Amino acid sequence: MAVRIGELLLKEKKITPTQLQEALGYQKSNGGKLAMNLVKLGFVRDEEITALLSRQYGVPSIDLGKFEIDAAVVKLIPPETAQKYQVVPLSRAGATLTLAMTDPTNVFAMDDIKFMTGYNVEPVVASEQAIADALQKYYTAQTRASTGPNTLELANRALEVAQQQADAAGETVEVLEDLEEIDVAALEKQTGEAPVIRMVNMVLTSSIQKGASDIHIEPYEREFRIRFRIDGILYTVMQPPMKFRDAIISRLKIMAKLDIAEKRLPQDGRIKIRINDQGHSKEIDFRVSCLPTLFGEKVVLRLLDKEKLMLDMTKLGFETSSLSKFKTQIEKPWGMVLVTGPTGSGKTNTLYSAISALNTPETNIMTAEDPVEFNLAGVNQVNVRESIGLTFAAALRSFLRQDPNTILVGEIRDFETAEIAVKAALTGHLVLSTLHTNDAPSTVSRLMNMGIEPFLVASSVNLICAQRLVRRVCSKCKVPHPLPPQALIDIGFAPEDAATVVPMRGTGCDTCNQTGYKGRVGLYEVLEITDSIRELILVGASALDIRKKGIEEGMITLRHSGLLKVKDGVTTTEEVTRETVK
Repeated sequence: MAVRIGELLLKEKKITPTQLQEALGYQKSNGGKLAMNLVKLGFVRDEEITALLSRQYGVPSIDLGKFEIDAAVVKLIPPETAQKYQVVPLSRAGATLTLAMTDPTNVFAMDDIKFMTGYNVEPVVASEQAIADALQKYYTAQTRASTGPNTLELANRALEVAQQQADAAGETVEVLEDLEEIDVAALEKQTGEAPVIRMVNMVLTSSIQKGASDIHIEPYEREFRIRFRIDGILYTVMQPPMKFRDAIISRLKIMAKLDIAEKRLPQDGRIKIRINDQGHSKEIDFRVSCLPTLFGEKVVLRLLDKEKLMLDMTKLGFETSSLSKFKTQIEKPWGMVLVTGPTGSGKTNTLYSAISALNTPETNIMTAEDPVEFNLAGVNQVNVRESIGLTFAAALRSFLRQDPNTILVGEIRDFETAEIAVKAALTGHLVLSTLHTNDAPSTVSRLMNMGIEPFLVASSVNLICAQRLVRRVCSKCKVPHPLPPQALIDIGFAPEDAATVVPMRGTGCDTCNQTGYKGRVGLYEVLEITDSIRELILVGASALDIRKKGIEEGMITLRHSGLLKVKDGVTTTEEVTRETVK
């Protein structure tokens, strides 16, 4: 538009060729847009440019300086979008939003704002100076008032920044197996594509850039929202108009090769994409789960990024003594090692780390998983499919005829699976598996509740590791945050430690998205099944008795593991108390 406005002004004889050249020279050295520079140099008045553009485009013009805009209308467009496209919302009448623009031919701006707000856009022309003044007047305070990572404004800003970064980096995303290519750098240019397709592509790429582990797409009666789980916490990132609900969900189901006509039953699928980030290509898997809810299908996508899989056990967060016990037990030729914790506590990562440590050409490792999350070279992985009868128990039975050294069972869910796993551990195989329990000692009670005899539990289980994930304090903005000694004693610190420990806290910066946290670290409770604990299991001792004995023998509890990380400045007391009990 820069050269064109100059040509138009020349044609209308509002400026001379010499003045145009002078303004272009001034623009080259000082930056800014040509029209504003022409006004600054006094060659033309603001209202003359507005009138010219109005005639040229056949669009009404407006003097923004004489117009007072309602705060509710201003809130319809986020500050970053208004700045990016140099637009100001003026008024709303029914389903139509009147928009002041410097360039009313910018279809990209109108298309995005129409999609974002759900209103039809009616453009009017205003001068660049008037738009800049209005943006300063109406949006500066709104930007400052952003209240942290849970606000929709911050969420929209995150997506806007992600798009700008992608445009600058020239990222390319390719949906594998679908032979469909998404070019993030060209998202604004894809006028031929539906806004829904571009929005879904943006959500997927933004989730990768933000380091999200899950995407939640949730329909409610009067609201449709998209949330990212980042470092274990859910943040709202977008609230698209309700009319796009079915289109967005159908688009994801098509990408995951699911039946878009089936809306009454749950469905599971996978989306595989390749993203090219500054010349570095990597593949990302999205595990897709569709669930029919009261007001439509909820879709959850779990991101599986191979590059984020931490296979070095020394970096997971184990204390030295706990890691030593864990390594000793997984190196034994037989027995069972169980990793317990809720969904999303990092159990799979811990098991994969153990498998990687054992993965040598001399060993035969078999895994049964639901589903297989990451492909590990040299490991025979089986995807459990209960719908056709390939259950954990069926896979385990088959494994025992495959001459295995090490068996990984994704999860022990029932008596049949537990019984076969125990028998495999007693007959010369190392068995690794997971259970859902609150801590390590209660895992013994859980196995017995499933029907396994105490003598079988005592003789087969070598070690139980309970774990949780807590957020790390951001290294870029961490500062000391002293607490009263009594507060530290109340959460579990010894009085002598409480007098010296100074916890750390993140103040919030661009690196951590103003949260004060960046990344996560594991808390581990490792219970080694010693002879004394075996005797307690055989006499039917409670989980409390086993816990006391374990602590006597040096077991670090989940709370103690968290307090050690607070002492080292790795995490905060709030994170530890949120995930553990005394």
